[in-house]
Amino acid sequence: MSANPSRAKVAVLISGDGTNMAALLYASRQGAPFEIVLVASNDPHAGGLALAEAEGIATFALSHKGMKRAEHDAAMDASIRKSGAEYVALAGYMRVLDDAIVERWEGRMLNIHPSLLPKYKGLDPHARALESGDELAGASVHLVTTELDGGEVLGQAEVAVIGGDTPETLAHRVRIAEHQLYPRVLGDYVSRAYDPDWLLGRVRKLAMELPEAEAATSHGSPGFKIAGKSGKFFAHFADRHHGAHQIALLAKTSGQDELADLVERDPEVFFRPAYYHASGWVGIALNRPDCDWGQVQHWLERSWRSVAPKRLTKLMDAAEEF
Repeated sequence: MSANPSRAKVAVLISGDGTNMAALLYASRQGAPFEIVLVASNDPHAGGLALAEAEGIATFALSHKGMKRAEHDAAMDASIRKSGAEYVALAGYMRVLDDAIVERWEGRMLNIHPSLLPKYKGLDPHARALESGDELAGASVHLVTTELDGGEVLGQAEVAVIGGDTPETLAHRVRIAEHQLYPRVLGDYVSRAYDPDWLLGRVRKLAMELPEAEAATSHGSPGFKIAGKSGKFFAHFADRHHGAHQIALLAKTSGQDELADLVERDPEVFFRPAYYHASGWVGIALNRPDCDWGQVQHWLERSWRSVAPKRLTKLMDAAEEF
């Protein structure tokens, strides 16, 4: 698990020529950590469908005309799930999606928009940038939410505005930037579950939300303890510690019996970390695509409780009653 063991499966939704889809497809054949398993469109005549078919990619097309939005999106969603896709990339898909499909793919659906968000959401971003006298335009890749072009921005590319630009000339240069931006951002996003920096950041956020927690180093590795000189460690972050293939959270168990039971019950998640296991610490593997972050939070809180002074645990218990 030191690297992504398999490439993420991505479905791409298009409405036109599919140039961004093509950029993603060719990047996937040049070592990007994803593969395109489906190209789907709301326009059976979309030019990108022919390209996908020529490249051996499965396609699905269903006109939205005469269909209710929810009904059409349910059919699109069914085709995506049938393809085995783990992520959805909107690439010039000119339909506002129904809330149900957006919520179903929350955190796993990305879109590219031709402006430097949060500027110029929606239509005609190039004309609006020129009307505003902007010196820079560009493109943004963002997560899709029920707010139009309102999800978290994952990456941007800036493009200079040139004197005499028209919306068409600016759009041409922005599109070139899009073709560089989308594969990189999508690749980074689908492989983040194997990135130790991203994993540590997520563990740190959860750990530091606990009362009087502070980050500290233990034997050269990141850890978390109760604040103060006498504060005890309640968690360690191990990046393939002593040759292990796991990037893991180390948390305290009640002892050897529980440790053995956890490892036997779910060896893909729990393991005995070198040195630490002798004191009843368990390793919880983080570098896996199905990592349950609710479970990680549970173990952080439980481990914190095992070393926190009673005055802190009483405060937390009181807070949880409300």
